[in-house]
Amino acid sequence: MLLKTPKATPPDPEALALQALVFLMADDDRLARFLGLTGLDGNAVRELAHDPHGLGAVLDYLLGFEPLLLEFAAEIGVDPAVIAAQRRRLPD
Repeated sequence: MLLKTPKATPPDPEALALQALVFLMADDDRLARFLGLTGLDGNAVRELAHDPHGLGAVLDYLLGFEPLLLEFAAEIGVDPAVIAAQRRRLPD
C-alpha cells in the first residue's frame, strides 16, 4: 500500500507578502534597493502592510528579481512557484 505524503497548505497570500516585506526591511541593502526602485519612503512602506494591492506589488517586486526571489523562498522554505501562485490571489 502506497501512502501519499500530504501536501502542505500554501501560505495565505497576504501573510506571505507581509513576510516578504519583513524580509526586504530586515536588510539595509535590500531595503535601500526596494525604496530606490519603487520611490517609496518609510511611511508608504508601512501603508503597504494594510493594502492588498500594495502587498501584491511587494510580491511583484520579488518576482521581478530572481536572485532575491530565490533567497526569500529559501529563507521561508517555500518553492518560488508557490510565491508566484499566491501572488495571483492578490489584486493587481
